[in-house]
Amino acid sequence: MVFDDRSLHLTDIRVTPHSVISTNAVASLPMLKLPTKNKTMKNKLFVGGSILMLAAMSAVSADSTNSTPSPSTDLYRSSELSLDGFGTVSVGKYTIDHFSGNRIRQHGQLGAGLGLNYFFTRNLGISAEAYSENTTGSFVDNASGNLTLRLPLGQSGLAPYIFGGGGRQFDRLETWFGQAGGGAEYRFNPHLGVFVDARMVLPDEAKYYGVARLGLRFAF
Repeated sequence: MVFDDRSLHLTDIRVTPHSVISTNAVASLPMLKLPTKNKTMKNKLFVGGSILMLAAMSAVSADSTNSTPSPSTDLYRSSELSLDGFGTVSVGKYTIDHFSGNRIRQHGQLGAGLGLNYFFTRNLGISAEAYSENTTGSFVDNASGNLTLRLPLGQSGLAPYIFGGGGRQFDRLETWFGQAGGGAEYRFNPHLGVFVDARMVLPDEAKYYGVARLGLRFAF
């Protein structure tokens, strides 16, 4: 059985009428340090989100002043709608803190999902996605929305991007979360591309974990 540290939760500590727990003993429990760590992670996500918003505002301003390539030749366009199909692998806090290929192979959880994106400009867009990692629990394990800033590198077909947002986790523990990450997309033509990205996920009531995606993108 593989231990998934994402499911560890403070409510797992049960006190029976015959239990005696001293103040010092409670204070020494390592799990009770989790809120401090989560607060630090939330502060980092807040700072990252602020930077993303500032970068997005700059991108909108730059996009409005630059000449727009012909829609027939530009690989990345404004008013662009796209559909994603992707595979995922998620790893818990312990694997992230002791990162290695062997730990990912042993403890990584595979999944699959779908996503929908809309770019208001060539650089700024929003997305919604959902994925599942097993068929025994909730049909959808995780659903979220993001603000995305992408930076196409001319007409090379390559576009690095960063994103941030939040959503709801349904499997093992139902809780809200925030997330931030980055990746890159490569377009073969204006309507078909591949992408890979990774993110850090910070649930309200559990330890943080990471999710990586690899998928196909169909743009319209």
